[in-house]
Amino acid sequence: MPKTASITKTNHPHIVRSPEICNGSPVVKGTRTRVIDIVIEYTMLGRDPNEIIEAHPYLDLSSVHDVLSYYYERQQEIDNEIQERIRYIEELKKKYPNKVNEKLELLR
Repeated sequence: MPKTASITKTNHPHIVRSPEICNGSPVVKGTRTRVIDIVIEYTMLGRDPNEIIEAHPYLDLSSVHDVLSYYYERQQEIDNEIQERIRYIEELKKKYPNKVNEKLELLR
């Protein structure tokens, strides 16, 4: 019998959390798209909501705006998590410079 995920609703209709989905990171309901990934696209890559839904056609404008609302309510917490991830990547680059740089080149 398949295990069902225990979904925790938030005060945002498009955002849910579950320990079985993306390690409990908040995601857009019905997807595995993490809030933090949409926030990075918006804040660091400069994509507007319409560009985000072009990149993720399974999302709609209301879900993207809900993600941004969720982000602004928790901006410091999410910004801190982004900075922690950036620091971790920088540590990996120092520890394994060739491997990390090779992977980054593949992404470009």
